[in-house]
Amino acid sequence: MGLWRLLTFIVRYTPIFSAAPSFLAFFLQSDAPAPVAAPQSSALWEMLTNSGPIALGVLGVLAIASLYSWTLIFTKMSTFANASKQSKRFLRTFRKATRLQEIAAITADYAPSPLARVFEEVYEAYKRQTGGYGPPRSISPLERSAQTASSEALTRLEARLTWLATIASMSTFVGLFGTVMGIVDAFHGLGTAGSATLRAVAPGISEALITTAAGIFVAVPAGIAYNQFAARLRIFASGIDDFARELLNSLEEIPARSAQPTAAATGGPRPYNPMEREL
Repeated sequence: MGLWRLLTFIVRYTPIFSAAPSFLAFFLQSDAPAPVAAPQSSALWEMLTNSGPIALGVLGVLAIASLYSWTLIFTKMSTFANASKQSKRFLRTFRKATRLQEIAAITADYAPSPLARVFEEVYEAYKRQTGGYGPPRSISPLERSAQTASSEALTRLEARLTWLATIASMSTFVGLFGTVMGIVDAFHGLGTAGSATLRAVAPGISEALITTAAGIFVAVPAGIAYNQFAARLRIFASGIDDFARELLNSLEEIPARSAQPTAAATGGPRPYNPMEREL
């Protein structure tokens, strides 16, 4: 009878005793401190230091391209801002002046303005025709001078902008080249080691992907800046064309005004000076 009770007790409580180690392990695991994750910056630095020569070379090229693109961005921002400011000032001066000679004397003060350059070219062509006085004999040479000056002014503003477009379009491909070569190297090492596990290949792939991220980081600012500068150039081109037409219209008005009778002959208003402009 005592033996029967002993067997019944063992059968009834065996599952509880068998589960006890699992419960104990669970509580011990929950009480154990969680591992501290390594800082992301240190992991990135570790990947950079473990990168191969091809990846480091690609990163060096992208660093140079990024430095050059940011130099161009800040230079063009300053150039465009100065040109816009000086153009507004020159246009106000042009519309307030009563003689073309007055404007010609101060165009050097507005050198950054493309409008001042257009005025200089047109005025020089006008002086070659008339010697600086009287109506122009033909307006066509003045129109060609205005077109040439406009083209030259826009060319100066566009200088080196193509580098921004090149950097924006090619940086991602340069970074992708580094990534492809890094993945090839990682799989080559995997085949050499003979260990087909994710842990064996993951570090090499993660290091290779850094070059793609760097390429995107270089390309995006350059692309945005190029599009913004291209839009500003279209605004400058429109403003230059409008000013050239206004200047040529002023020159075309000189023959009609010069035909006005003089005050001595008719007792009317004073004679019109062909160099005067009413704006």
